[in-house]
Amino acid sequence: MFTGIIEGLGAITAVRPVGSGKRLAVAADFDFSGTRVGDSISVSGACLTAVAIAGRQFEVDVSPETLARTTLGSVRVGERVNLERALRLSDRIDGHLVSGHTDGTGTIDTREATGNAVIVTVAVAEALTRYMIVKGSVAVDGVSLTINRLDPDRFSASIIPHTAALTTISLKQTGERVNIEVDLIGKYVEKFLTNQPGRPPRPPAGVSMELLAKAGYVK
Repeated sequence: MFTGIIEGLGAITAVRPVGSGKRLAVAADFDFSGTRVGDSISVSGACLTAVAIAGRQFEVDVSPETLARTTLGSVRVGERVNLERALRLSDRIDGHLVSGHTDGTGTIDTREATGNAVIVTVAVAEALTRYMIVKGSVAVDGVSLTINRLDPDRFSASIIPHTAALTTISLKQTGERVNIEVDLIGKYVEKFLTNQPGRPPRPPAGVSMELLAKAGYVK
C-alpha cells in the first residue's frame, strides 16, 4: 500500500524480455538504503517487487498483465519514472490510500497554466470516471491528485509547483499516456451494493424491518 506522495524520481537503465514479461532495472535519484529484496515499490503507479538491489539501482519483474494494463509495456531505457516505497503503518498518510494496482491508462489532453499551478486534463474511459468524484482522489502515474473537474470522459487536476518539481507530471506532454488508479473505496462500495463490478448499482429498495433484521440491527 502507498500514499501517492512520491519519494523521488528514477530512470530506467535496462529493459529485457523474460518470456512474455519483462525485467526492468531502475536507478533511483535518492537514498535507497533500507530497501530489501522482496519489498514493494511503486514505479509510476504500478506496484512491483524488488528482485535485486545494488546501491540505488534495483530490478523488478513485470508480468504480462501489468504490461498490458500500464504504460510499462512501452517503457524505454532513459525514461524517467516516479518512485515510492511501501507505506509503513506508522507513517502519516499525506495523500490517499493507493494500492499500486493500476486500473487502466489515460492520455494527457490539455495543460493550462493558472497562477502558480498547471491544470492538467486527462482523457480516460467512462469505466474509470464512474469511480471518480469532484474533490475526490485519483493516482496519476502514482501521484495522488485531487480532482477539480469531472466529465464523463475526462478529469482535471491542479499541479502545484512542488508536485511538478518532484514528479514526472511536469515532463508529460499532451498526447502522452499515464497510469490511472481510481479510489479503491468506490469499487468496494459498488461490489457490496451490486455484487457485479462494472454494472450500475441497483436502486435502493428502502429500509424495512426485514432488512434491518438481516443486517443484525433488530431481532
